[in-house]
Amino acid sequence: MAQQRPVRSHRARGLVRFAVVGRDTDRGLLQSLATLLAEDTPQASELRATVSRSVAGEPSPRGGILAALRRSPLVGADLDLTRGRDERPVPDL
Repeated sequence: MAQQRPVRSHRARGLVRFAVVGRDTDRGLLQSLATLLAEDTPQASELRATVSRSVAGEPSPRGGILAALRRSPLVGADLDLTRGRDERPVPDL
């Protein structure tokens, strides 16, 4: 009877319980993944897509670095990224 309440609560949120077989050393990782994937967030969607691509052996989508840079909090921060010119001679190797 005590187990019925949490099961109903999970099912109401669209979650199901299942068992997986794996190495004991991966227990924490799998529990963390399951917890993150159970959330309805953009991060969960991104994680789901990344893991799916990895398992399927698909290459990463092009433009991933550019997309990450565009999500940066520094976008539009008007930074001066110019560098001074170093006039020292290059040593012979």
